[in-house]
Amino acid sequence: MKKIAWLVLLGVILIVAAAGCRPYTFHGTVMQNPSGAPDFELMSNTGQKVALDDFRGKLVVLYFGYTFCPDVCPATLVEIAGAMDILGEDAKKVQTIMISVDPLRDTPEALGEYVAHFDPSFLGVTGTEEEVAQLATLYGVFYEKHEGTAATGYLIDHTATVMVIDENGDLKLILPFGTTAAEIAEDLEHMLP
Repeated sequence: MKKIAWLVLLGVILIVAAAGCRPYTFHGTVMQNPSGAPDFELMSNTGQKVALDDFRGKLVVLYFGYTFCPDVCPATLVEIAGAMDILGEDAKKVQTIMISVDPLRDTPEALGEYVAHFDPSFLGVTGTEEEVAQLATLYGVFYEKHEGTAATGYLIDHTATVMVIDENGDLKLILPFGTTAAEIAEDLEHMLP
């Protein structure tokens, strides 16, 4: 009888240990061969130039969008802000940056007001049309201007993914549009240094 009890106990221990050893499953696409994310130096809503390298040691949540976006951008930024709330103190180890794909309308001041609606720690950055186009290409981000309404003016179709760059500056994760705050927070928490 003792031998059976020991075998059962050993079986339970092995099952618990195996469950704890399962690899984490991310909600986004993990880059199998992560490489250095393309650096940039753009004007921020703080009135200073910022570079991706300025945030080494932190996770960077990078998003390409624009302030006149009627739906996708605000929905995405709400989820990222919710993830920061879930992370609590650990949110200080993360920097969210929105790169504007509409440099004609998105001045640093306009970007500052816009991103602050979601989280005061978020940065909005912009550059010349050429700088933004080149950077978008390097990150595989598509965007294209098209006619809107009289009220909105032109609109911009754009890639709606969120990229996560690790503390070493490597692009590690791409989150699809619709990833929830809880899912983003879980992935970021798993990646935190």
